[in-house]
Amino acid sequence: MTEEALQQPERSRILAALEAVKDPKTGRGLVSAGLVQALVVQPGRAGFMMEVETGEGPLYAPVRDAAEAALKTVPHVQKAQVALTADREPSAAPGTVRVRRGAEPEPASARAQTVERPHAHPHGHEHRPASAAQQPVVAGKPAHVRHVLAVASGKGGVGKSTVAVNLAAALAQLGLRTGLLDADVYGPSVPQMTGANSEPKSSGGKLLPLEAWGLKIMSIGLLVDEAAPMIWRGPMASSALNQLLNDVIWGTEAEPLDVLVIDMPPGTGDIQLTLAQRVTLSGAVVVSTPQDVALIDVRRGIAMFEKTHVPILGVIENMAYFPDPTTGAPIEIFGRGGARKTAETLGAPFLGEIPIDPKLREACDAGRPYVIAAPASPASVAILGMAAEVAERLSQGEGLKPAPRIVIEA
Repeated sequence: MTEEALQQPERSRILAALEAVKDPKTGRGLVSAGLVQALVVQPGRAGFMMEVETGEGPLYAPVRDAAEAALKTVPHVQKAQVALTADREPSAAPGTVRVRRGAEPEPASARAQTVERPHAHPHGHEHRPASAAQQPVVAGKPAHVRHVLAVASGKGGVGKSTVAVNLAAALAQLGLRTGLLDADVYGPSVPQMTGANSEPKSSGGKLLPLEAWGLKIMSIGLLVDEAAPMIWRGPMASSALNQLLNDVIWGTEAEPLDVLVIDMPPGTGDIQLTLAQRVTLSGAVVVSTPQDVALIDVRRGIAMFEKTHVPILGVIENMAYFPDPTTGAPIEIFGRGGARKTAETLGAPFLGEIPIDPKLREACDAGRPYVIAAPASPASVAILGMAAEVAERLSQGEGLKPAPRIVIEA
Protein backbone atom coordinates (compact mmCIF):
# COMPACT_ATOMS: atom_id res chain seq x y z
CA MET A 1 0.00 0.00 0.00
CA THR A 2 1.38 3.40 -0.94
CA GLU A 3 1.81 6.14 1.66
CA GLU A 4 -0.86 8.18 -0.09
CA ALA A 5 -3.35 5.32 0.44
CA LEU A 6 -2.67 5.13 4.20
CA GLN A 7 -5.08 6.87 6.54
CA GLN A 8 -4.24 9.38 9.24
CA PRO A 9 -4.55 7.98 12.78
CA GLU A 10 -6.62 9.99 15.24
CA ARG A 11 -4.41 11.99 17.59
CA SER A 12 -6.89 11.67 20.46
CA ARG A 13 -6.86 7.88 20.24
CA ILE A 14 -3.06 7.86 20.17
CA LEU A 15 -2.91 9.98 23.33
CA ALA A 16 -5.46 7.73 25.02
CA ALA A 17 -3.42 4.63 24.16
CA LEU A 18 -0.24 6.21 25.52
CA GLU A 19 -1.98 7.34 28.69
CA ALA A 20 -2.78 3.68 29.38
CA VAL A 21 0.96 2.95 29.59
CA LYS A 22 2.21 3.82 33.07
CA ASP A 23 5.34 5.67 34.13
CA PRO A 24 7.13 3.26 36.53
CA LYS A 25 8.27 6.15 38.77
CA THR A 26 5.06 8.13 39.19
CA GLY A 27 2.40 5.57 38.31
CA ARG A 28 0.77 8.10 35.98
CA GLY A 29 0.11 7.61 32.29
CA LEU A 30 2.87 8.64 29.92
CA VAL A 31 0.96 11.70 28.73
CA SER A 32 0.17 12.92 32.24
CA ALA A 33 3.77 12.25 33.30
CA GLY A 34 5.04 14.53 30.54
CA LEU A 35 6.96 11.75 28.81
CA VAL A 36 5.28 12.09 25.40
CA GLN A 37 7.34 14.73 23.62
CA ALA A 38 7.53 15.79 19.98
CA LEU A 39 4.60 13.57 18.99
CA VAL A 40 4.48 13.02 15.23
CA VAL A 41 1.34 11.60 13.62
CA GLN A 42 1.45 10.73 9.93
CA PRO A 43 -0.54 8.49 7.61
CA GLY A 44 0.14 4.94 8.72
CA ARG A 45 2.59 5.81 11.48
CA ALA A 46 3.12 7.59 14.80
CA GLY A 47 6.05 8.24 17.10
CA PHE A 48 7.41 10.44 19.83
CA MET A 49 10.45 11.11 21.97
CA MET A 50 10.69 9.98 25.58
CA GLU A 51 13.42 11.75 27.55
CA VAL A 52 14.31 10.35 30.97
CA GLU A 53 16.98 10.98 33.56
CA THR A 54 20.57 9.91 33.02
CA GLY A 55 21.07 6.24 33.90
CA GLU A 56 17.37 5.35 33.69
CA GLY A 57 17.50 3.92 30.18
CA PRO A 58 17.26 0.29 31.37
CA LEU A 59 14.27 1.15 33.57
CA TYR A 60 12.37 2.75 30.71
CA ALA A 61 13.34 0.39 27.88
CA PRO A 62 10.33 -1.88 28.62
CA VAL A 63 8.15 1.24 28.81
CA ARG A 64 9.33 2.26 25.34
CA ASP A 65 8.46 -1.20 24.03
CA ALA A 66 5.04 -1.02 25.70
CA ALA A 67 4.43 2.43 24.21
CA GLU A 68 5.27 1.18 20.71
CA ALA A 69 2.93 -1.78 21.20
CA ALA A 70 0.20 0.58 22.40
CA LEU A 71 0.62 2.80 19.36
CA LYS A 72 0.18 -0.18 17.06
CA THR A 73 -3.23 -0.92 18.61
CA VAL A 74 -4.54 2.42 17.31
CA PRO A 75 -6.37 2.08 14.00
CA HIS A 76 -4.30 3.06 10.95
CA VAL A 77 -0.96 2.94 12.83
CA GLN A 78 1.16 0.40 10.98
CA LYS A 79 4.54 1.69 12.11
CA ALA A 80 5.36 2.99 15.58
CA GLN A 81 8.63 4.45 16.81
CA VAL A 82 9.51 5.74 20.27
CA ALA A 83 12.92 7.36 20.69
CA LEU A 84 14.23 6.85 24.23
CA THR A 85 16.99 9.20 25.38
CA ALA A 86 18.51 9.17 28.87
CA ASP A 87 20.23 12.56 28.98
CA ARG A 88 18.18 14.61 31.41
CA GLU A 89 19.80 15.58 34.71
CA PRO A 90 18.06 14.26 37.86
CA SER A 91 15.12 16.35 39.09
CA ALA A 92 14.87 18.26 35.80
CA ALA A 93 11.44 18.45 34.24
CA PRO A 94 10.90 16.57 30.97
CA GLY A 95 12.09 18.56 28.00
CA THR A 96 14.59 20.63 30.00
CA VAL A 97 18.34 20.41 30.39
CA ARG A 98 20.23 21.59 33.46
CA VAL A 99 23.61 23.21 32.87
CA ARG A 100 26.54 23.78 35.16
CA ARG A 101 27.14 27.47 35.51
CA GLY A 102 30.12 29.47 36.59
CA ALA A 103 32.85 27.19 35.23
CA GLU A 104 35.14 27.59 32.27
CA PRO A 105 35.51 24.57 29.96
CA GLU A 106 38.14 22.07 31.00
CA PRO A 107 41.34 21.75 28.96
CA ALA A 108 40.99 19.92 25.68
CA SER A 109 43.11 17.04 26.96
CA ALA A 110 40.58 16.34 29.70
CA ARG A 111 37.64 16.43 27.23
CA ALA A 112 35.28 17.16 30.13
CA GLN A 113 33.43 20.28 29.18
CA THR A 114 30.58 22.36 30.55
CA VAL A 115 28.30 24.92 28.97
CA GLU A 116 28.33 28.48 30.30
CA ARG A 117 25.14 30.52 30.35
CA PRO A 118 25.98 33.69 32.30
CA HIS A 119 23.20 35.99 33.52
CA ALA A 120 23.15 39.57 32.31
CA HIS A 121 24.16 42.19 34.87
CA PRO A 122 22.15 45.46 34.87
CA HIS A 123 25.36 47.42 34.26
CA GLY A 124 26.44 45.28 31.33
CA HIS A 125 28.76 42.95 33.24
CA GLU A 126 28.31 39.20 33.41
CA HIS A 127 27.10 37.78 36.70
CA ARG A 128 28.30 34.23 37.30
CA PRO A 129 26.52 32.42 40.14
CA ALA A 130 28.37 30.01 42.37
CA SER A 131 29.13 26.60 40.90
CA ALA A 132 26.38 24.06 41.26
CA ALA A 133 26.95 20.57 42.52
CA GLN A 134 26.47 18.88 39.15
CA GLN A 135 29.46 17.16 37.64
CA PRO A 136 30.67 18.25 34.18
CA VAL A 137 29.59 16.10 31.26
CA VAL A 138 32.43 14.04 29.87
CA ALA A 139 32.65 14.25 26.11
CA GLY A 140 33.08 11.17 23.97
CA LYS A 141 32.68 9.80 20.46
CA PRO A 142 30.02 7.49 19.03
CA ALA A 143 30.99 3.84 19.20
CA HIS A 144 33.46 2.71 16.54
CA VAL A 145 34.04 6.19 15.13
CA ARG A 146 37.63 7.45 14.95
CA HIS A 147 37.07 11.10 14.09
CA VAL A 148 34.09 13.45 14.29
CA LEU A 149 34.29 16.47 12.00
CA ALA A 150 31.85 19.38 12.31
CA VAL A 151 31.01 21.47 9.24
CA ALA A 152 29.60 24.75 10.51
CA SER A 153 28.67 28.26 9.48
CA GLY A 154 27.96 31.42 11.40
CA LYS A 155 24.78 32.11 9.39
CA GLY A 156 22.46 30.38 6.98
CA GLY A 157 22.51 30.65 3.21
CA VAL A 158 26.24 30.21 2.70
CA GLY A 159 26.05 26.68 1.24
CA LYS A 160 27.20 24.83 4.35
CA SER A 161 25.14 21.70 3.67
CA THR A 162 26.29 21.63 0.05
CA VAL A 163 29.90 21.76 1.24
CA ALA A 164 29.29 19.14 3.95
CA VAL A 165 27.75 16.64 1.54
CA ASN A 166 30.45 17.06 -1.06
CA LEU A 167 33.28 17.14 1.48
CA ALA A 168 32.01 13.85 2.95
CA ALA A 169 31.72 12.31 -0.52
CA ALA A 170 35.25 13.51 -1.32
CA LEU A 171 36.62 11.91 1.86
CA ALA A 172 34.97 8.65 0.82
CA GLN A 173 36.56 9.00 -2.61
CA LEU A 174 39.92 9.27 -0.87
CA GLY A 175 39.31 5.84 0.63
CA LEU A 176 38.14 6.74 4.12
CA ARG A 177 35.12 5.05 5.66
CA THR A 178 32.89 8.09 6.00
CA GLY A 179 29.56 8.86 7.61
CA LEU A 180 27.37 11.92 7.18
CA LEU A 181 25.05 13.10 9.96
CA ASP A 182 22.52 15.84 9.23
CA ALA A 183 22.37 17.69 12.58
CA ASP A 184 20.22 20.53 11.28
CA VAL A 185 17.04 19.21 12.90
CA TYR A 186 15.05 22.32 11.94
CA GLY A 187 15.95 22.22 8.25
CA PRO A 188 17.35 18.80 7.26
CA SER A 189 18.53 18.81 3.65
CA VAL A 190 20.94 15.88 3.42
CA PRO A 191 18.25 13.36 2.32
CA GLN A 192 17.43 15.58 -0.68
CA MET A 193 21.06 16.25 -1.53
CA THR A 194 22.10 12.59 -1.41
CA GLY A 195 18.93 10.90 -2.66
CA ALA A 196 18.95 8.76 0.51
CA ASN A 197 15.36 9.21 1.58
CA SER A 198 13.97 5.83 2.63
CA GLU A 199 13.05 5.01 6.22
CA PRO A 200 16.01 3.63 8.23
CA LYS A 201 15.78 0.08 9.55
CA SER A 202 16.81 -0.97 13.02
CA SER A 203 18.92 -3.75 14.48
CA GLY A 204 19.28 -4.56 18.16
CA GLY A 205 17.45 -1.42 19.18
CA LYS A 206 19.70 0.85 17.11
CA LEU A 207 19.17 2.48 13.75
CA LEU A 208 21.02 1.42 10.62
CA PRO A 209 22.21 4.37 8.53
CA LEU A 210 21.32 4.50 4.87
CA GLU A 211 24.13 4.01 2.39
CA ALA A 212 24.70 6.03 -0.76
CA TRP A 213 27.72 7.31 -2.68
CA GLY A 214 30.08 5.42 -0.37
CA LEU A 215 28.61 7.18 2.68
CA LYS A 216 26.66 6.09 5.74
CA ILE A 217 23.90 8.66 6.09
CA MET A 218 21.53 9.61 8.89
CA SER A 219 19.20 12.59 9.27
CA ILE A 220 16.20 13.57 11.36
CA GLY A 221 14.61 14.18 7.96
CA LEU A 222 14.52 10.40 7.48
CA LEU A 223 12.39 9.92 10.59
CA VAL A 224 9.76 12.64 10.29
CA ASP A 225 7.41 13.92 7.64
CA GLU A 226 9.28 16.10 5.15
CA ALA A 227 6.58 18.77 5.28
CA ALA A 228 6.11 18.73 9.05
CA PRO A 229 7.64 21.71 10.88
CA MET A 230 10.07 20.77 13.68
CA ILE A 231 8.55 22.86 16.48
CA TRP A 232 11.03 21.76 19.14
CA ARG A 233 12.66 23.68 21.94
CA GLY A 234 16.44 23.60 22.17
CA PRO A 235 16.69 20.71 24.67
CA MET A 236 14.41 18.56 22.53
CA ALA A 237 16.50 19.21 19.44
CA SER A 238 19.65 18.43 21.41
CA SER A 239 18.18 15.14 22.63
CA ALA A 240 17.27 14.19 19.07
CA LEU A 241 20.83 14.91 17.99
CA ASN A 242 22.19 12.79 20.81
CA GLN A 243 20.10 9.85 19.61
CA LEU A 244 21.26 10.27 16.03
CA LEU A 245 24.85 10.23 17.26
CA ASN A 246 24.74 7.35 19.71
CA ASP A 247 21.77 5.18 18.71
CA VAL A 248 23.02 4.60 15.18
CA ILE A 249 25.37 1.79 14.14
CA TRP A 250 28.04 3.91 12.42
CA GLY A 251 30.73 1.25 12.44
CA THR A 252 31.89 -2.00 13.99
CA GLU A 253 34.98 -3.09 15.84
CA ALA A 254 36.19 -4.82 12.69
CA GLU A 255 35.33 -1.90 10.39
CA PRO A 256 35.22 1.35 12.37
CA LEU A 257 34.14 4.56 10.70
CA ASP A 258 37.16 6.73 9.92
CA VAL A 259 35.32 10.06 9.80
CA LEU A 260 31.81 11.12 10.78
CA VAL A 261 31.01 14.44 9.08
CA ILE A 262 28.33 16.42 10.92
CA ASP A 263 26.39 19.01 8.95
CA MET A 264 25.60 21.44 11.76
CA PRO A 265 22.80 23.98 11.81
CA PRO A 266 23.90 27.57 11.27
CA GLY A 267 24.72 29.79 14.21
CA THR A 268 25.94 29.17 17.76
CA GLY A 269 22.89 27.84 19.57
CA ASP A 270 21.90 24.85 21.69
CA ILE A 271 22.80 22.14 19.19
CA GLN A 272 26.28 23.54 18.58
CA LEU A 273 26.87 23.76 22.32
CA THR A 274 25.56 20.22 22.80
CA LEU A 275 28.05 18.94 20.26
CA ALA A 276 30.93 20.82 21.84
CA GLN A 277 29.89 19.64 25.30
CA ARG A 278 29.08 15.99 24.65
CA VAL A 279 31.11 14.98 21.61
CA THR A 280 34.87 14.74 21.23
CA LEU A 281 35.23 16.68 17.98
CA SER A 282 38.47 16.12 16.11
CA GLY A 283 37.98 19.47 14.43
CA ALA A 284 35.66 21.88 12.70
CA VAL A 285 35.47 23.34 9.20
CA VAL A 286 33.79 26.73 8.95
CA VAL A 287 32.04 27.72 5.70
CA SER A 288 31.39 31.32 4.69
CA THR A 289 30.76 33.56 1.71
CA PRO A 290 32.95 36.63 1.11
CA GLN A 291 30.60 39.41 2.19
CA ASP A 292 31.03 41.14 5.54
CA VAL A 293 27.64 40.14 6.97
CA ALA A 294 28.63 36.46 6.76
CA LEU A 295 32.16 37.04 8.03
CA ILE A 296 30.94 38.73 11.21
CA ASP A 297 29.17 35.52 12.15
CA VAL A 298 32.20 33.44 11.14
CA ARG A 299 34.19 35.20 13.82
CA ARG A 300 31.57 34.27 16.39
CA GLY A 301 31.58 30.65 15.24
CA ILE A 302 35.35 30.37 15.41
CA ALA A 303 35.32 31.97 18.87
CA MET A 304 32.76 29.38 20.03
CA PHE A 305 34.89 26.47 18.86
CA GLU A 306 38.02 27.96 20.39
CA LYS A 307 36.27 28.44 23.72
CA THR A 308 35.17 24.81 23.73
CA HIS A 309 38.64 23.66 22.67
CA VAL A 310 37.65 22.32 19.25
CA PRO A 311 40.47 22.66 16.68
CA ILE A 312 39.63 24.70 13.59
CA LEU A 313 40.84 22.60 10.66
CA GLY A 314 40.07 25.30 8.14
CA VAL A 315 37.85 28.02 6.73
CA ILE A 316 36.24 27.63 3.30
CA GLU A 317 35.10 30.55 1.14
CA ASN A 318 32.06 29.35 -0.80
CA MET A 319 30.56 31.25 -3.76
CA ALA A 320 33.90 33.01 -4.07
CA TYR A 321 33.40 34.10 -7.68
CA PHE A 322 31.53 33.29 -10.87
CA PRO A 323 33.66 32.31 -13.89
CA ASP A 324 32.78 34.39 -16.94
CA PRO A 325 31.17 31.98 -19.46
CA THR A 326 33.20 33.45 -22.31
CA THR A 327 36.60 34.30 -20.87
CA GLY A 328 36.65 32.35 -17.62
CA ALA A 329 37.67 35.49 -15.76
CA PRO A 330 36.33 35.61 -12.18
CA ILE A 331 33.28 37.80 -11.61
CA GLU A 332 33.25 38.67 -7.92
CA ILE A 333 29.52 38.81 -7.27
CA PHE A 334 29.80 38.83 -3.47
CA GLY A 335 33.31 40.24 -3.26
CA ARG A 336 36.26 37.95 -2.81
CA GLY A 337 38.91 37.08 -0.29
CA GLY A 338 36.94 38.02 2.81
CA ALA A 339 37.04 34.53 4.33
CA ARG A 340 40.78 34.22 3.65
CA LYS A 341 41.46 37.54 5.39
CA THR A 342 39.25 36.61 8.32
CA ALA A 343 41.01 33.27 8.72
CA GLU A 344 44.41 34.94 8.62
CA THR A 345 43.32 37.56 11.16
CA LEU A 346 42.07 34.89 13.56
CA GLY A 347 45.00 32.55 12.96
CA ALA A 348 42.86 29.82 11.42
CA PRO A 349 43.92 27.77 8.35
CA PHE A 350 42.33 28.72 5.03
CA LEU A 351 41.32 25.68 2.97
CA GLY A 352 40.43 27.48 -0.25
CA GLU A 353 37.70 28.88 -2.49
CA ILE A 354 34.74 27.23 -4.18
CA PRO A 355 33.45 29.06 -7.28
CA ILE A 356 29.78 29.55 -8.07
CA ASP A 357 28.60 26.77 -10.36
CA PRO A 358 24.90 26.37 -11.27
CA LYS A 359 25.51 22.69 -11.97
CA LEU A 360 26.60 22.22 -8.37
CA ARG A 361 23.14 23.33 -7.26
CA GLU A 362 21.52 21.10 -9.88
CA ALA A 363 23.51 18.09 -8.65
CA CYS A 364 22.36 18.71 -5.06
CA ASP A 365 18.75 19.00 -6.16
CA ALA A 366 19.13 15.73 -8.07
CA GLY A 367 20.54 13.94 -5.02
CA ARG A 368 24.02 13.37 -6.44
CA PRO A 369 27.20 14.82 -4.88
CA TYR A 370 28.91 17.08 -7.41
CA VAL A 371 32.36 15.65 -6.68
CA ILE A 372 30.99 12.39 -8.09
CA ALA A 373 28.78 13.81 -10.84
CA ALA A 374 31.48 16.11 -12.23
CA PRO A 375 34.82 15.37 -10.56
CA ALA A 376 36.81 17.43 -13.09
CA SER A 377 34.80 20.64 -12.59
CA PRO A 378 36.61 23.55 -10.86
CA ALA A 379 34.28 23.35 -7.85
CA SER A 380 34.83 19.59 -7.45
CA VAL A 381 38.58 19.87 -7.86
CA ALA A 382 38.61 22.53 -5.13
CA ILE A 383 36.52 20.39 -2.76
CA LEU A 384 38.61 17.27 -3.40
CA GLY A 385 41.73 19.27 -2.56
CA MET A 386 40.11 20.52 0.64
CA ALA A 387 39.15 16.96 1.60
CA ALA A 388 42.73 15.80 1.13
CA GLU A 389 43.97 18.60 3.38
CA VAL A 390 41.35 17.85 6.04
CA ALA A 391 42.25 14.15 5.96
CA GLU A 392 45.91 15.06 6.35
CA ARG A 393 45.19 17.21 9.41
CA LEU A 394 43.00 14.54 10.95
CA SER A 395 45.72 11.94 10.44
CA GLN A 396 48.15 14.07 12.44
CA GLY A 397 46.01 13.46 15.50
CA GLU A 398 45.29 9.76 14.96
CA GLY A 399 46.61 7.82 12.02
CA LEU A 400 43.92 7.01 9.48
CA LYS A 401 44.28 3.86 7.45
CA PRO A 402 42.21 4.38 4.31
CA ALA A 403 40.00 1.56 3.15
CA PRO A 404 40.23 0.59 -0.52
CA ARG A 405 39.36 3.68 -2.56
CA ILE A 406 35.73 3.81 -3.63
CA VAL A 407 35.30 4.52 -7.32
CA ILE A 408 31.85 5.50 -8.52
CA GLU A 409 31.23 6.06 -12.19
CA ALA A 410 30.06 9.60 -12.98
